[in-house]
Amino acid sequence: MPDKPIHIVKYSGESVPFSEEKLRRSLKRSGANTELVNTILEKVKSELYEGITTRELYNRAYAILKKSKPLTASRYKLKKAIYELGPTGFPFEKFIHEILHYSGYRTEVGKILKGRCVDHEIDVLAEKDDKFILVECKFHGEQGRNCNVKIPLYIHSRYQDVKSSPDNGYNKTRQPDEAWVVTNTRFTKDARTYGKCAGLYLLSWDYPKNDSLKKRIDRLGLYPITVSTLLSAREKQFLLSRDVVLCRQLMKDTFFLDHLGVSENRKKRILSEIAGLCQN
Repeated sequence: MPDKPIHIVKYSGESVPFSEEKLRRSLKRSGANTELVNTILEKVKSELYEGITTRELYNRAYAILKKSKPLTASRYKLKKAIYELGPTGFPFEKFIHEILHYSGYRTEVGKILKGRCVDHEIDVLAEKDDKFILVECKFHGEQGRNCNVKIPLYIHSRYQDVKSSPDNGYNKTRQPDEAWVVTNTRFTKDARTYGKCAGLYLLSWDYPKNDSLKKRIDRLGLYPITVSTLLSAREKQFLLSRDVVLCRQLMKDTFFLDHLGVSENRKKRILSEIAGLCQN
C-alpha cells in the first residue's frame, strides 16, 4: 500500500495533503536552480510531520535559501514581504501607487471625489491612455484572509456614486472610466464573478492569472523594500514612514541609509542586493 500522505495546515486553517510539486514550483519561480531546489525538498521532506503548518514549511525553505542564495530568498519571500507593508494598509496603497506610476500611469493618492450622494476618499487615482481610473486597495495583514464579494459590491457602489456626479470635484470635464479593486490576498469565486459581471477590474496576488500582482512585480522588478534580507525591521519601518516603499526608490534615495547610520560596507551590500532585484 502507498504511504498515507502527510497533511499540512494552511494559514486559513484548512488541512491539505503536502504537495512536493507545488513547493518545487514556488522555489523555481523564485530563481532557485534545480540542484538547490532538490536540496531544499530533501531537507523539508525529512522534517515533515502530520499537521505541520505552511508557515513552518516556508520558514525552513527560506532559511536554506537565505544562506545559499540571498537574492533568491528575497524573491521567495515576496508574498510575506507584502504583508509586512502593514499594519495600517497605507504603505500598500503607496506600493500600488508606485507600481502604477512606474507602469506609465499618472497617479495621485488619497484624493477626495464628490459623489452624487456623498464624498469619497479614493485610495489611488490613475490616468493613462485617456482612461481615468479609480483604484481601491484592500489590505489584509493576516495570511489566509480573502476578499469576499462584499468588497467589490461596496467599491462598485462608490464608483457608481462618483460616476453619476455632475462634478466630482477633481475633473469637471470627465467622469471615471473604470474602477479597480486591488488586494494583497485572493478574491473568492463570488467576488471574481461579481467583479466580471459589474465591469470591475480585480487585481490580487494570483489574479488575473497572467497579469496578477505577483507577475507584475516580478516582470517589472518593482519589489517592496520589505523583501530585503539585509535591512532590519526597524530600518524597513523607517523607510516606509518616509514613503520609500520600492527597492527602486531606495536606489535613488540612498541618503536614507546614511540617516539610519548604516556603515559603508553594509550600505554597499544592501544596495547590491536591491540592485539585483531591480534588474529583474
